[in-house]
Order: sequence, then structure tokens, then C-alpha cells
Amino acid sequence: MIGEPQKRISPMALKVWKIYGVLESLIVAALAVGAIVLTYIFDWSHWVTVIAVGVVILFTYLFVFLLPTIKWKRWRYEVREQEIELQRGILIVKRTLVPMVRVQHVDTVQGPILKRYGLSTITISTAANVHEIPALDMEEADELRNSISQLARVAEDDV
Repeated sequence: MIGEPQKRISPMALKVWKIYGVLESLIVAALAVGAIVLTYIFDWSHWVTVIAVGVVILFTYLFVFLLPTIKWKRWRYEVREQEIELQRGILIVKRTLVPMVRVQHVDTVQGPILKRYGLSTITISTAANVHEIPALDMEEADELRNSISQLARVAEDDV
């Protein structure tokens, strides 16, 4: 019986996800400021301001501090000769097995924030879906991409 995947993504993923959380929180804060301004202009109840500030504080706590940490602790992967196993999820833990014979191509993706922290995301394409292994060190991502590509070719030759 195969156990849970053991490999973790880079600890730097925490910083990246927290930065994404800060950017999302700034958008929510801008909407809250808009609600506060409208409250002042239209003389709405002061509760609109209290609720708007509360939403910003709660959103910031969840998306900058709590969720990135839990997400990092839950994200695991394993690449084996016959399959790739992914495990992720916060409330609902999802485990996915991707058979090597189904892998069509493997890419590395790197946006500006990932690049700043020396990270890459691997995308594994099958006929039906695209699966990701997020926030790996660049060298590890390149090695893993090449390894998956090689294993997929071998699996294809066996069919």
C-alpha cells in the first residue's frame, strides 16, 4: 500500500503566498474605503464602517497569516515511476494520482513574485486536466520537470 506523499514544497512558498494575501487584502481594503466614503456621503449607519473595517481585518488575518501556513503544511507531492501523487487542501484534503502514461507535457511557470524568491511552479498537462506543483526551488523544479518528462516517455514506450 502506498502511503501519503512525503515531499514538501519550498518553505519560501509561505512568503510568496503571504505577499499574494497582502495584495488581495489591499484590494479588499480599497473596497472598504469606498464603502466608508459612501457611508459618509450618504449618511448611512456607522455600522457600515465597523463592518467594512472588520471584513478587512478578518480577510487580512485569513489570507496573510492563517491560510498560507495551513496550505503549506498540507501541500505534498511524490513522483514515482508509474505516477505522480499530489496532496493538497485545507478543510478537504484532495489526493490526486496522475499516471505517467497520461502525461502529455510538463512546464515550469514563473511569475515576477516567484522569480524574486527563486521559485517555479510545475504544470503537468494530461488530456483532461492541468495539475500543478507550486512554489518549488528553481533547480528542483527543473530537475523534476526533466525527470517527469523522462518517466512519461518511458511509460509511453511501455504501452
